Formats: sequence, structure tokens, C-alpha cells
Amino acid sequence: MADFRKVKLNSILGHVEKILREQTQQNDHLILGLSGGIDSVVLLNILVTLSAKMHFSLSAIYVNHGISFNADRWEIFCQDLCKFHNVPITVTRVKINQNLGASLEAAARELRYQVFEKLEADYILLAQHLDDQAETLFLQLLRGAGLRGLRAMPLVRVQAGKLKNGTLNFGPPILRPLLEVSKNEIENFAQKNKLNWITDESNGDISFDRNFLRHKIFPLLAERFPSYRTNFFRASRHVAEASSLLDELARIDEQSCIHFGKLQIEGLRTLELSRAANLLRFTFSRQGMVLPSTAKLRDILQQLLSSGQSTRLNIIFGNTQVRCFRGSVYINLVSPLPKSNWQFSWRGEERVMIQELGGEISLVPQQGAGISLQKLKENQILIRSRSGGEYFQPDCKRPRRSLKNLLREASLPPWEREMLPILLSGKNLVWVPGIGVDCNFQATPGEPGLVVKWLINSS
Repeated sequence: MADFRKVKLNSILGHVEKILREQTQQNDHLILGLSGGIDSVVLLNILVTLSAKMHFSLSAIYVNHGISFNADRWEIFCQDLCKFHNVPITVTRVKINQNLGASLEAAARELRYQVFEKLEADYILLAQHLDDQAETLFLQLLRGAGLRGLRAMPLVRVQAGKLKNGTLNFGPPILRPLLEVSKNEIENFAQKNKLNWITDESNGDISFDRNFLRHKIFPLLAERFPSYRTNFFRASRHVAEASSLLDELARIDEQSCIHFGKLQIEGLRTLELSRAANLLRFTFSRQGMVLPSTAKLRDILQQLLSSGQSTRLNIIFGNTQVRCFRGSVYINLVSPLPKSNWQFSWRGEERVMIQELGGEISLVPQQGAGISLQKLKENQILIRSRSGGEYFQPDCKRPRRSLKNLLREASLPPWEREMLPILLSGKNLVWVPGIGVDCNFQATPGEPGLVVKWLINSS
């Protein structure tokens, strides 16, 4: 700690060290998102200097979008730069699938964050700076964004959770240690330390909104309001504080509106409309969904509040689907309907991917539990979709019944019933997710068994 007090906090290196000491711990693994541009090259240089002093491990990742004809050359530059600094680097190539209404920049950014979510690290470090923050805030104002959008970029961003088997899984948090450092300071550091970097030819293309602001609007703004960057940053922090209070209010409201992990329509009806909308927006955001417009959110809320127990509500916006079943709200990513009558043979694999249903089956040997292996292997073992007319007896004390009725009594939503795989031995239905193992195939104590589970993958 004594060494840290000697650091000049007005230097970029001192500022980054201060941020890292506040946010990270010794032996943390940090991954830098490296583009080869001046900002990330400067941050790499600083992190290499600090890694030995602060005892954290450092690696880098380069995401090759393939947009520019120079992308492969930039990839080589980043690899050579990391080799020079003895920093491990991973290269990931992605293909832009530009959705209708999404800009090329937004599509590329979304792909990068999808890559970041899957990394194993304590933090992902990005080199966004004070000028980037001003541009982001201004663009959000022009789009008429709400408080959540006007927060602009936080110093630390917890990546959106992906729902998997009822549990939210989070990727490593994003840390932006240069967020209060100006572009001019970064350029001076690079020149003083004689660093080399690449320049993206698209940076001068003012057909991109961000570049238009950077080259046409902000130079004029700086002439009249030279402190606009720091003032914008201060404003974004005020908005972030107000937005955090709304999130806290949503957490309070969800205590009375969420049961068994599902938002309840009756609970929403007890809230004022503005609070119900705030809770719904918070729920979308926490599950990593693209937020609807204000008008669309109001429409969704009105349909939810006017729905009854038997209402088959199905609202789609963007990549998100909102449904109701027995008073509960189900929010999921839109997925295509599976092909009918698919099936394949099981040959002893411990995991079977089922792309048609967006999940996998886990089959783990266990003594005296699950399916009797001896009985199972008496006939060909098939995993297939439901075809209708199946009968099942999970309880030996009760008669064999139609699978259709068993699934209905298990309170599974209709759309989930159609997305279940089933396992058969010959013509005998052996296992159904959420229902169990047929009475005649259950393993006895001490007998070799097979425990089968259905795992829905996150998107």
C-alpha cells in the first residue's frame, strides 16, 4: 500500500493502478479485449507494466469480425504485439449477421459481448475512454433512451445473465479502467512511449453516427464548452444513480410478484402501472433480453394485466417471447419449432446433444438409481420426439395413463410439452423429463442404473 501512495494519480498509469486496486484482487486473471487500435494498445502497455507489480495474470483476446479487408492483418499485428510482451492471446472469428434495424456497429458489438460472456476470467478489460462515454451518452439522448440507456457505460458492467435450467449464469464482469481518461491523454501516452498501433479506416467514415459526432459535432461543442466531456460523464453518473434506485425498487416489488421463479400476473396487478412497467423492464434486462420500446412495453403490460387464467398469450418482440400459463409469465428467447418425428439411437454416450430442442440429455451410470440398465438394453434404445398416443406408468401403485394427461397434471406449459425428448426401449416408453422413469424399468437397490436428465442450453 505504501508503494501505491507514491504513484502520481494524475498519470494514466497511476489512474489505471488505482482502479485495479479498487476492483481486483491479487492473482486475479484479467483478459484484455485487444483491437490493435491506440486505446487498447495503450491499455495493454499499462497492464503489462502493472501485472508484475500487482501480481495478476494477463491475457488478451482479439475478435475478428471480418468486416474490414484489413481484419486479418490486424489479427497478426495483435498476435505479434502480445508475443513481444509475452502475453497469451486468443483469436476468435465471428460472422456478422446483421439483424433488420440493427446497425453494423451494433451487430459487431453484440457479437463481441457474446464472446466475452463465454470467457473464463475474473474481469474482461476494455479500453473505452472519456470521449467514448460522451459519444455514447449523446447517441442515447438522440435515440430518446430512458434512464437505463442514459447511464451510458459503467466502470464495471455485470454481464447479462443467461437462464439455464432455472439458474442465471453470468459471464465475467466488464471493467473499463480508462473511462475517465480523455482521448488526448491516451494519444500523448502512446507518443511519449513510442508505441505502435493500427488505424481502422472506418474511423473517418462519417456515415456512422458515432464518427459523425466525433468529427463534426464535438469539435464545435468543444469550442464553446471545453469541459463537455467531464460534464457529460458527471451527468451519466447522476442518471446511473437514479437508475440503480429504480432497480432497487424492482427488487422490492418482485418479492411479492415472483413465486417459484416466475413473475405472477396477480402480483403485477397490485402495483401502480409505472412500478409494474419498471419491474417488467428490470426482469427483461436481468435475463439478458433486448429491452422493448416504451410503447411496446406498455402494450405488453396491458395484455398481461388483461389476461385470464386460460389466456394463450404469445407476444414476440425482437428475439424475445412473452407467454402466460396459469397466471405465470414466461420470458424466453424465440426459438424455431423443432422438426417433427426426429429420432436417433443411443449407443452409450454420457451426453446427447439435441439441436432440434436446444438442449442435451445427460445419462450418468449410478448404482440403484434411475433406469435399470439390464432391462433398458433388452431392445433398441431410441431418443425421439413425442408423436402422441404414448402411455406411461411412473408410479407402480397407480395405473398406466396417457402421457398427455400426465404432462398436463405436471403443470408444464403447452409449448414446453411439445419440446420434450422421450426415451424408449423398443416400443416401451421408459423415461420422460419432469415425470420420471416407467415403473417397469426402475433400477432396484444395488442394480446398475442410469440417471437421465434433460438440460436446456442457454442461448
